[in-house]
Amino acid sequence: MMISPNIDPALTIRPEAPADRAAISEVTAAAFATLEISEHTEQFVIDALRAAGALSLSLVAEMDGRLVGHIAFSPVEISDGTADWYGLGPVSVLPELQRRGIGKALMYAGLRRMRSLGARGCCLVGHPAYYRKFGFENLDTLRFEGVPPEVFMALCFDGPLPAGTVTFHAAFTATGD
Repeated sequence: MMISPNIDPALTIRPEAPADRAAISEVTAAAFATLEISEHTEQFVIDALRAAGALSLSLVAEMDGRLVGHIAFSPVEISDGTADWYGLGPVSVLPELQRRGIGKALMYAGLRRMRSLGARGCCLVGHPAYYRKFGFENLDTLRFEGVPPEVFMALCFDGPLPAGTVTFHAAFTATGD
């Protein structure tokens, strides 16, 4: 997968470091602050995934020494027993830098890294028009209860498509309380 040529050459995508944690929370809170469908708990979800040892991959986007974006991947369970599938999200970019290719760079880097780590697929809840650009699609064989099927999407990397109900890590219920 290629990164778009219009992405700022000063952009660096790298694994999260312990010193990034506060900045990741700030970027994530800012990215979701005005999103009406958000419960504004995404930064707490990331912290809870990290605390549970379930943050399988955490990448940050950095420009000019400033953390400007983040993407997280964590394991999911599928009721048919299919292993090595992951939940993608949240993906966050500072509001003033959105629509400049940072999220796209995080997506491509994260998906490439997950494939190299042996992931068989990823699923997410998000805007179909955006995530279809990366190959995600609504699959009749997978469902995530309590979420409209049109916003639950998956991308299979390897093997047969799983069939069943997806359960994200319990950290996705974190509220920061």
